[in-house]
Amino acid sequence: MKETIINVIEEVELDHPIFIEALPGIGHVGKLAADHIIDELDATKFAELYSPSFPPQVLVDDNGIVEPMKNEFYYLKSVGKEKRDYIILIGNTQGLSPEGQYEICGMILDFVEKHGVKEIYTLGGLATGQPVEVSKVYGAATNIELAKKLEKHGVILRSADGGIIGASGLLLGMGSLRGMEGVCLMGETPGYYIDAEAARALLNVLMELLNLEIDTEKLEERAKETRKMISKAQQMEQEMIERMTLKPGEEDLRYIG
Repeated sequence: MKETIINVIEEVELDHPIFIEALPGIGHVGKLAADHIIDELDATKFAELYSPSFPPQVLVDDNGIVEPMKNEFYYLKSVGKEKRDYIILIGNTQGLSPEGQYEICGMILDFVEKHGVKEIYTLGGLATGQPVEVSKVYGAATNIELAKKLEKHGVILRSADGGIIGASGLLLGMGSLRGMEGVCLMGETPGYYIDAEAARALLNVLMELLNLEIDTEKLEERAKETRKMISKAQQMEQEMIERMTLKPGEEDLRYIG
C-alpha cells in the first residue's frame, strides 16, 4: 500500500449528518463511548480507511484471527429527538507521523464533507496521571457560542496552556478552515487503563448536547469493574511501598512468590 485509501462498502445518502470522531487515545475514553453508541443504536458500517501511515502490524483476537490496522465509518439515519443523521468514526489506530496524521485527517474531512457534514464532535480523554474519584468532562470549541454552550452543560473549558493532540484536535482545526464548526469533549481519566467511568461521564454530556437517549447500563457495569481494578491497584501500590520501606532484617510475611 503506497497511499491512504477509503474503501466504500455501501453508498448512502445522508441529510447534513453530524460527524463524531473517536479514535484510540488516552484511556480509550472516546472510543469506548463511540463503540457504545454504535452498539446501542445499531449503526451500520459503510466505509473503511487504510493507510501506510498506520503502525506496521496487525492485531490478533482471542481466536487467533488477525485484524488489519484501520479506521471505520458508521452511519445512523434519523435518530434522537431531533431525528438527525450521524457519521461515526472509530478504529484501532491513528497515524504515526505528523505528515500521516495531516494526510489521514484531510481525507477523512474530504469524505464526510461529501456527505454534507458541517458539525463535528471529537471525543477523547484528558489524563491526570492519578486516580479520579468522579470524572469531569473538559472541552474546547471552534467558536465562542459553542464554548458557552459547553459551559451550560457542565463542561470545563480547556485552558489556554493545553492543546489537543492527535485526530481529535486536528480534525477540528482543519475542519474549521472548511467552514465546519465543532467541539472536542474529553473525559477526565488517570490515563493508564481503559476507563469506562470517564467514558460514561463523557457520553452523558454528549447525549445532552445532541438530544439523544442511549442506555448506559453496560457502561455502568464496566465502570464497576474499573473501580474494582483501581482499588486493587491502589492496594498493590501500598503494599509495594510498605515492602520498600522495611528496615534491614525485617521480613514481609505477606509476600509469597
